[in-house]
Amino acid sequence: MVSPYASPDVPIIPPREGRRFDIVVWGATGFTGKLVAEYLARREESAGPGARLAWALAGRSREKLESVRAMLAAEFPRAKDLPILTGDGRDRASLDPIVRDTRVLITTVGPYALHGRALVGACVDAGTDYVDLTGETPFIRDMIDEHHLRAIQTGARIVHSCGFDSIPSDLGVLMMQEHAKAKYGARIDAIKHLFGEMKGGPSGGTIATIMNAVDEATTNPRVRRIAANPYALDPGHQGRGPDGADQMGVRFDKESGFWTGPFVMAAINTRIVRRSNALLDYAYGSDFRYSEAMSFKAGARGFFQASSVSAGTNGMLLALLAPPVRGLLQKRVLPKAGEGPSKATRDAGYFTTRLYGEVATKAGKVKLLGTVKGTSDPGYGETSKMLGESALSLLLDGAAIRSQGGVLTSASCMGMPLVERLRRVGMTFEVTERQGPAQR
Repeated sequence: MVSPYASPDVPIIPPREGRRFDIVVWGATGFTGKLVAEYLARREESAGPGARLAWALAGRSREKLESVRAMLAAEFPRAKDLPILTGDGRDRASLDPIVRDTRVLITTVGPYALHGRALVGACVDAGTDYVDLTGETPFIRDMIDEHHLRAIQTGARIVHSCGFDSIPSDLGVLMMQEHAKAKYGARIDAIKHLFGEMKGGPSGGTIATIMNAVDEATTNPRVRRIAANPYALDPGHQGRGPDGADQMGVRFDKESGFWTGPFVMAAINTRIVRRSNALLDYAYGSDFRYSEAMSFKAGARGFFQASSVSAGTNGMLLALLAPPVRGLLQKRVLPKAGEGPSKATRDAGYFTTRLYGEVATKAGKVKLLGTVKGTSDPGYGETSKMLGESALSLLLDGAAIRSQGGVLTSASCMGMPLVERLRRVGMTFEVTERQGPAQR
């Protein structure tokens, strides 16, 4: 990978061999943090008696961490000996000893703009790999500006957005491009990504992140400019290209045969995909086009669904701008911090996304359909899987992944080895040729 950044003249951190922990889960007492810890415990247990992962639970409260450890140990006996580490996410002095003693740090503590800055800085200086779940574009922009150059030198791989934001998008596009290159010797100039059937529920942490993003955007003009820029995460913040604003209204898409509407996560996913292209030395092309939307059935019913979701999304954002309505929603409707969908709800969840593109060959244009599927709640069941496997890829995949340090993306860092990992644990990543509009 050719870096678009110059390397600063700063000391390089020594190799990470000999550190006490392979992985530390920061925020293990939160709703998502518990799910990630459970996922790692299950992965370790299923790997057999000879496979051991040196990992630890970390957060502010030792008492709460001990409770999580006991909960895990009731199902996974090995978890009874998990080390517990305590620190304060805003106190760099308490974070440094933790990150210096681990190879990969997972953090689920958001909003990251409020709780993640010191942790990223500590990981960068220690040369510690890092993965998170942030969907906060301005926060990632700040981390690029503040830490990318230093992370190149220390070898710290800082990989944001390793959950439903934005792995289906980032790795879905990479999968499509790699397939086109391998089979046809060409690249795809434009990909349209439609998020179709999905079922799941929000947590209090997700709601808190959305509210903080709304607050920042309404009070900070710089945050509004970053959020509105389709190329906000490109190197040097100077990215330009053919893509414009994300879809806002309802449209009928002839290629897929679906009605489409705005997808709230496009605001982060599209920026991540474009950063990946830049970090991969524009492997998708300097004029590559990418867009996202939600998809609904054809016909009157699909139009009604698309219109209802569009109106509901815009209505919710407006409601969050009005303090009285926002307070009422927080009190009576929205989940509180630490709350989220039940296990039954998570297990009943799923998602399917479809990527549309075409390749020009000597025999004519070939239409391709990429499919990414998950078999549980996208924001929690599948997200804990994606985040856990992202950390394991950084830890175990060695020379198979792009190993240069920096503020990176899943596609520009772990790439296809992470796709293969996710396939092995039940997610679908596949590419097929298509003839006409999709059916569902």
